[in-house]
Amino acid sequence: MSVDTPRRIVLLRHAKADWPQVSDHERPLAERGRTEAATSGRRLADTGIGFDLALCSTAVRTRETWKIAVHELPHRPRTVYEERLYEASLGDLIALVNETPDEVADLLLIGHNPGMHALADALSAGAEGDSLARMTQGAFPTAAFAVVGFEGSWKSVEHGVGRLLEYWAPHD
Repeated sequence: MSVDTPRRIVLLRHAKADWPQVSDHERPLAERGRTEAATSGRRLADTGIGFDLALCSTAVRTRETWKIAVHELPHRPRTVYEERLYEASLGDLIALVNETPDEVADLLLIGHNPGMHALADALSAGAEGDSLARMTQGAFPTAAFAVVGFEGSWKSVEHGVGRLLEYWAPHD
């Protein structure tokens, strides 16, 4: 695959979590979150993107979100559970994306805010339709996702390289 291949990165925030007396990393999905995760999975399937790789935070709520959402997709991509996605800064997320092999055309990250929103915003120099305005207004709620397209190597991903192709949130 050429480094000039059009690529897409999809940034999915975990679904709504519950607040039991456990550490933040161990928080499970709330009942609403299980419903949101399935809805997000169906909506991801509707995009027609055939993910080559999914990187998922090791937090319980992100793993549960992915476990539910992936059942809605036509095929299950290779999945790596990545500790660095939990509590990742914008710089950490860009560094992680930069490590993606160039054989991957379409990458899915399942993570947390504020990181997912910050990365979508940082990578998007422009947007299709009103996607950017909707993403900015909606503050990237649980189970929302953004699709950012760009050309070039994953190693070249930095601020402003992409275009926001789609933004979706459960309330849309």
